[in-house]
Amino acid sequence: MLENEPLPDQSRTSVITIAIGIVVLAAIGVSLWVVLKPAPVQRPPAVQINIPAPMNVDETSYAKNVRFENVAMSRAENFLHQEVTILRAEAVNGGTRPLQRIVVTVEFSNDAHEVIFRESRAVLGNPPAVLSPGQRRSFEISFDGVPPSWNMQRPAVEVTYLEFAPQE
Repeated sequence: MLENEPLPDQSRTSVITIAIGIVVLAAIGVSLWVVLKPAPVQRPPAVQINIPAPMNVDETSYAKNVRFENVAMSRAENFLHQEVTILRAEAVNGGTRPLQRIVVTVEFSNDAHEVIFRESRAVLGNPPAVLSPGQRRSFEISFDGVPPSWNMQRPAVEVTYLEFAPQE
């Protein structure tokens, strides 16, 4: 027998020691992973806040009396160096009743005339100021998520909610 050759018992013992070491390291690794892994984020379901109720028949028929004039589009860069699309316009109350609230939905389209971006916003300020019959009010809405596939045409602006001012 050579001097450097391990005895059969020593060889078997070192293989068992290595196997036990691997099992212990694996157990420690799994234990650390279980203890240190971040807990799954429980997100509440998406809830839209301040969604107005559907318009009643009077409000729906009155919506055609609200016009948007002097519509102008521009683009600018915000402080985060993101491109922002800005819509400036005037809401005109062409009817006979004062309005307390107007919500418009703006839809941007692509070259195939498909709506690619839609957003709704109130336009009479916060808190809203009454828009009397025949009166006009300027407003501005900034959009920071308009896709680059926008066809650069004027977006559709539609009244999707209005509320009459209380009669005094």
